[in-house]
Amino acid sequence: MNEQLLSAALELTSRLDLPAVLQQFVDTAAGISGARYAALAVLDHRGETVLFVHHGVDEETQRILGHPPRGTGVLAEIPTHGALVLPEISAHPRFGGWPAGHPPMHTFLGLPLRINEQVFGRLYLADKDGGFTPEDVTSVDLLAKAAGVAIANSRMYGQARARERWLEVSQLITTTLLEGTDEEEVLPLIAQQVRDVAEADTCLIVLPSVGDTWACEIADGTLASSLVGVEFPPEGRALTVLREGVGVIVDSLAAAHPMRVPQLRAFGPAMYAPMVVRGTGRGVIILLREPGRPEFEPADLTMAEGLAKQAALALELAAARHAKDVASLLGERQRIGRDLHDLAIQQLFATGMQLSGVRRRLEDRGELELAALVERGLGAVDDSVRQIRAIVHSLREPDDAVVLVERLRREASIGRTALGFAPSLVVRLDDEVVDAEPAHEELVDELESRVGADMADDIVAVVREGLSNAARHAHATSVQVRVTVSGRGPRGRVRVEVEDDGVGTDLEMARRSGLANLSARARRHGGTCDLVDDARTRGTLLVWEVPLV
Repeated sequence: MNEQLLSAALELTSRLDLPAVLQQFVDTAAGISGARYAALAVLDHRGETVLFVHHGVDEETQRILGHPPRGTGVLAEIPTHGALVLPEISAHPRFGGWPAGHPPMHTFLGLPLRINEQVFGRLYLADKDGGFTPEDVTSVDLLAKAAGVAIANSRMYGQARARERWLEVSQLITTTLLEGTDEEEVLPLIAQQVRDVAEADTCLIVLPSVGDTWACEIADGTLASSLVGVEFPPEGRALTVLREGVGVIVDSLAAAHPMRVPQLRAFGPAMYAPMVVRGTGRGVIILLREPGRPEFEPADLTMAEGLAKQAALALELAAARHAKDVASLLGERQRIGRDLHDLAIQQLFATGMQLSGVRRRLEDRGELELAALVERGLGAVDDSVRQIRAIVHSLREPDDAVVLVERLRREASIGRTALGFAPSLVVRLDDEVVDAEPAHEELVDELESRVGADMADDIVAVVREGLSNAARHAHATSVQVRVTVSGRGPRGRVRVEVEDDGVGTDLEMARRSGLANLSARARRHGGTCDLVDDARTRGTLLVWEVPLV
């Protein structure tokens, strides 16, 4: 027995794979004790079973039994030190009977499996002919000590491997950022990679939404599509973690009270990691596991917090790139304005002077019909000068001083650079097309009065996001933007459509942060936002529609 025990202990301590260590421990305990059945219940900090390893029970019986025992009744009588030995388990006062399909058992030996003076689990042995002896208790207890060492080693090895995987993900994110990948691609990558390395079922990234609200903007894994757009209250865990800048582990969201985000009750263990950079909270990464799975460990939280800081850096770099693009755009507008003023207008002036001289000569010769044609040409030159001056003036003005139609024209112009071609833009008020031309001044003013400044900002944001999606994902050759304002008051409607002829969009993607943002803008006005693929054209149609109020 001593040689068998020593050999078994050495074999246990030589393994590093935790599931293999646990299964071998249970099998060996049954072998050296002569028990027909053996099982190990791995416990969480509340004493509830999170893992159950069998020996002697076939898979069909395990399937019939379903959930492992909860550790109540006789099993709860197993001491934290020592062992519980019973010649007949059913004779114990706390025996509550066997569940349906459970094989009958008689003799019983139960003892704790301890690691660093903490109870890791309970070992159950049953049905040894003649009953369990003190020698069995001693042998199994020694084996349990060896198993404790093996499990501790396995845990350290697992943590080292996990740390290595976390670092690999960190390096991947850093490389992706340095390559200048867009924020909308980096954040979903972070969610997917973090979920994998943390062995979570779902990963959420909570970011600022409309107004002062915070919502799930990125989701990957189980129930991802139903969690995108879910708002997180100021007094909840997510924003508390963000304010304090310190992550937290939750043993079970299903059992949490109070639960301010009911959609999260479908999950068990959870881990919250704040995305903080230079003391500013950018968002929160939430990792979720299904009920019954093991809790997250402190080592996981430490690594998740480090990676969350990189996610915050991803947002800051994206914002910096956007600011740089805006600055570049403003500089380009100023250059265009100077060129129009210094070159185009001067050339038109020169042309006008030449035409004026031609007109006088024609009048002197009596060729009045030709002189009238030249006069109309002079009028066209004057109109062109006025239009160019208006364009130069609008290029120099801040956005809040520019009418909606002109702001939409600018977005179309910016979109041309990203798309590689000019998108079509049509703005309608009721049944009339509206342009930023002097002749349409009354229509422009009427459009401004019906829409209002707040909704105008949202309309511009919708067009911007629609063109951005078409440029990044659609691989389109044409894009049409249609903005229609019809009716007045509560019965009036604003409808924005952005349609492309590209390859279409994956409607099952867990996260489209821009679309979620536009949906939130639509809900704020009591409207809707939808993204559909057109089977006929293979393209995508974004429809944003809200009532005028």
